[in-house]
Amino acid sequence: MPVDVLLGLQWGDEGKGKIVDVLAPRYNVVARFQGGPNAGHTLEFNGKRVVLHTIPSGIFRDNAINIVGNGVVIDPVTLKKEIDFIKSQGVDINTHLFISRKAHLILPTHCLLDKASELLKGKGKIGSTLRGIGPAYMDKTGRNGLRAGDIESKDFKNRYKALTEKHAELLSNMKYDYKEGEGDDAFFEGIELLRSLKLVDSELLLNEYLKDGKKILAEGAQGSLLDIDFGSYPYVTSSSTITAGACTGLGIPPTSIRNVIGIFKAYCTRVGSGPFPSELTDATGDRIRKQGNEFGSTTGRPRRCGWIDLPALRYACMINGVTHLAMTKPDVLSGFDEIGVCTDYIYQGKKTSVMPYDIVHHAAEPVFEYVSGWKAIETQTGNVKLSNEFSGYVSYLEKQLNLKIAFVSTGPGREEILEKEIMSA
Repeated sequence: MPVDVLLGLQWGDEGKGKIVDVLAPRYNVVARFQGGPNAGHTLEFNGKRVVLHTIPSGIFRDNAINIVGNGVVIDPVTLKKEIDFIKSQGVDINTHLFISRKAHLILPTHCLLDKASELLKGKGKIGSTLRGIGPAYMDKTGRNGLRAGDIESKDFKNRYKALTEKHAELLSNMKYDYKEGEGDDAFFEGIELLRSLKLVDSELLLNEYLKDGKKILAEGAQGSLLDIDFGSYPYVTSSSTITAGACTGLGIPPTSIRNVIGIFKAYCTRVGSGPFPSELTDATGDRIRKQGNEFGSTTGRPRRCGWIDLPALRYACMINGVTHLAMTKPDVLSGFDEIGVCTDYIYQGKKTSVMPYDIVHHAAEPVFEYVSGWKAIETQTGNVKLSNEFSGYVSYLEKQLNLKIAFVSTGPGREEILEKEIMSA
């Protein structure tokens, strides 16, 4: 069977975790393909609210095997906290969770390097979550990193010591006060837990599953506009957040991919620094933030809010090869008389409908259109019916994007979703 990919089309925080949780019963395997504990995928069910940082969002579905792929970077400390909580909810981790041996590890010194780097940048800081993601990926590409499979080696502690000594020298050069052994105890507690889990050659396992006809859902983290190559560089994450990243992050061939499910909010948000053409810094932006509870599920930081950005959304659909769209949080906009839509940019004096190369040093000024708002969203699942006012917004976006919106999420709960276009898994 082919692989379906689910990912975000904006600057992250699109509601991917909820959609994965809803779709997981259709699949045998849910596999996370990139990112690290900077992700915060929120699930709500049975009166509980759960935020996952590393573990795939299918973990609470009994039928699904969950795989942390080779493209992910793992913080053993964060992973231990996450697993301790999931176990407390009655989930059999040893049956349902596999970890790729090729996934790289985040060391305590990676987090310190992250913090030291941001401090040196001052006002020019990237807006990192300070969880060591960037430095861990730097060690990966610099061929210095430690991987999950290395913990099976007898000399793992020696390898760990050698890498932390390199980091200590870097921290010294950055004028950061590092105390030797800082964070080691919690790290090695996490390593002991990691040793108790099923470490696998996930690329071999996933390709065997494909041969056996199993259904696989590849789960992305962050968003397409934070991609290391195609995002608003340098205000991006350190991994490939797009469809192509599922191939390198899981070891699956491009020919195995069938559906690409792109998640987007009915408006836009961004955390941290970086360009945001459709941002609203007025009372309207504050209202969206308050009504949408737009605060980071990982960091708690308030998110910047703005109207939906169509040039950016079209760009993300193009580079990902999106086949199905899923809209989240339109309920947040209920009560607005008008809904703003960024249809174009004014860029270096000219009007454009495409994403320019550099919107960091040359601002892309938004051109807005306004469409009628709605008082409330009414859904009738059996007959696939939306309120007339909200249907107008859906139809408008479908025409602008030249894609059907297959799913509409009208709230955080599992049951608060409408499948407008049936997607076979």
